[in-house]
Amino acid sequence: MDAVLELKGVSKHFAAHKAVDGVSLAVERGSLFALLGPSGCGKTTVLRMVAGFDQPTSGEILLNGQDIAPLRPFERNVCTVFQNYALFPHLTARENIEFGLRRHGDRDIERKVEKMLDLVQLSGKEHRLPAQMSGGEKQRVALARSLVLEPEILLLDEPLSALDPKLRKQVRSELRALQRRVGITFIIVTHDQEEAMAMSDQIALLHRGRLEQIGTPEDIYLRPKSRFVAGFLGGVNWLGGIGVRPESLRVTNPGRTNGNPARPATVTSSMFLGNCLHVEMALDDGTRVVAEIPRCESYTSGQEVVLEWNEIDELRLPAE
Repeated sequence: MDAVLELKGVSKHFAAHKAVDGVSLAVERGSLFALLGPSGCGKTTVLRMVAGFDQPTSGEILLNGQDIAPLRPFERNVCTVFQNYALFPHLTARENIEFGLRRHGDRDIERKVEKMLDLVQLSGKEHRLPAQMSGGEKQRVALARSLVLEPEILLLDEPLSALDPKLRKQVRSELRALQRRVGITFIIVTHDQEEAMAMSDQIALLHRGRLEQIGTPEDIYLRPKSRFVAGFLGGVNWLGGIGVRPESLRVTNPGRTNGNPARPATVTSSMFLGNCLHVEMALDDGTRVVAEIPRCESYTSGQEVVLEWNEIDELRLPAE
C-alpha cells in the first residue's frame, strides 16, 4: 500500500473529554477515503488535525512519511473545502479560483483556471458571483479553488450536507468522478453511511473517539466487527444472538420453508416503498422484525408468516 497519509496513535484531549483516542490509520494515495460516524465521534477533529487547525495531544500525523504536526496549515500541502464553502462573496467564480494561485505568485494562472473551470463544468459561468450560483455551483467553485493548487490531499467536511436530497445524489456521483479524473487523494467527513458507501474506496468508522473498523464499503457492511458497526451501516434484525439484515430476510407462508433457518411471525404492517415492500412483523416473543422484499409480493396485518434466511447472511456478533 502506498500511503500518502498515516495517523499513528493520534489522540486529542479537551478539558472535558477525549475527542480522539489513539486513532491509527493509513490512507492510500489517489483514493477517496471516508471518515464516517455519528455526531461527536471525533471525525471532524481528525480532519482538523490533518489540516493543521488543531494540534494532536499525542501521536504522529505523517504526510509522505514526514511528521506534519509542527507545520502551520499553510505550510502543509493540504487543502480544505469547508461545509459552507467559504467563498469570497465579492469575487466571481473565476476570481475565487484564482485567489490561491495569485497569493502563491503563480505565473500560469490563466491556463490553470481555464482547465479547472472546464473540469468542474463551470465554463461560461465564471463571471457569476456566489449569490448568483446554485448550491451545486458554489461547491464546484470551492472544489476548483482547492484543486487548482494541486494539493497532496483534499479534505472535505460534510461536502453534501448543504444540498437538497435530490441534488445530493447527483453531486456525490460528480464528486466521485472528479476525484477519479484528478487523481488527488480525497478525505471526506460524513455522518451519512449511504454517502460514504456510494463514494469511497475505504471507510474509517469512528465511535466515541475510537476507530471501530476500517475497510472497503463491502467489507464493513458484510463483515462488521461489532454490533455498533453493523447497526450504523444499515438496519439489522437481532434474532437471539444472530443478526440478519432486512434485505436478507424472505417472507413465506407457513409450511413452505426449505430447510434454511426460519422463525414464525405475524405481520403488523407493510409499506410500498417503490423499489421494495417494507414488511414489519412480530415474533412469538414480541421481537420486532423488518424485512425488505420484492414489491410483487403482498401481505396484510395479522397474517401468519414464516421468516427465512440463509446461514451465510447471519451476523454473529457479541452483545455490547
